[in-house]
Amino acid sequence: MNQVSFPVQNTRGPVDHEIRAQIVAAANEHFSRYGYSKTTVSDLAKAIGFSKAYIYKFFDSKQAIGEAICANCLEAIVAAVDEATSVESITPTERFRRLVKAAVLTGVSLFFNDRKLYDIAAFAASERWPCTQFYEGRIQAFVTQIISDGRELGEFERKTPLDETVGAICLALRPYINPLLLQYSLDGVEEMSTRIANLVLRSLMP
Repeated sequence: MNQVSFPVQNTRGPVDHEIRAQIVAAANEHFSRYGYSKTTVSDLAKAIGFSKAYIYKFFDSKQAIGEAICANCLEAIVAAVDEATSVESITPTERFRRLVKAAVLTGVSLFFNDRKLYDIAAFAASERWPCTQFYEGRIQAFVTQIISDGRELGEFERKTPLDETVGAICLALRPYINPLLLQYSLDGVEEMSTRIANLVLRSLMP
C-alpha cells in the first residue's frame, strides 16, 4: 500500500509555494518552543518577519497552520506503518503485529521527542480536525487490507462481516494509535499493545 499525502484544509495560494513551507517550518519551531495554545498568528508573524496579512494569504487561520504541522506528524506514523507492513514475504498475521508495533512506537517517539508538537496532534484529535480523521482512515485501510488478505489465505475467519471485524479491531487499537488517548496509556504501552494485538489475532483464528 503506497503512502498518500494528507490533505491540508483551509490553505490559500499556490500549494507548493516556498513561502508556505517557510511559514510552516517557522510555526513548527515556534510551537515547539512555546506551545500551540500560547501562540497567536501575530506571534508567528513577528517570528517569521512577515506581516499578519501576508501569512493570511497562505493560511486562513492558526488552525490551518496547525493542521499542516499535525499532518506532517501523522504522516510520519502512516509512513512507518506502511514501511513495516509492505514486506511481501511476511504473513498477514505478522503484518498485523508490525502495524501495531510501528504505530505505537512511532507515536511514543513523537510524544517524547517533540512533546509540544505531539500536543498539537492530541488537540487536533480532540477537535476532530480533518487531518486526524484522514489518519484514522489510513490506519483503517491498512487493517482492512491485512484482514482481507488473511481471509483469502485462510489465516483468518470469514464468517463475521469484514466491516464489523475491522471496526472492532480499530476500536481495540484506538487507545494506542490515537494521539489524544496514547498520552494516557504510556505506562507499559508496548507490552499492553502487544497483548491487544495477540488478543485480536486469536479472535481472528478460523
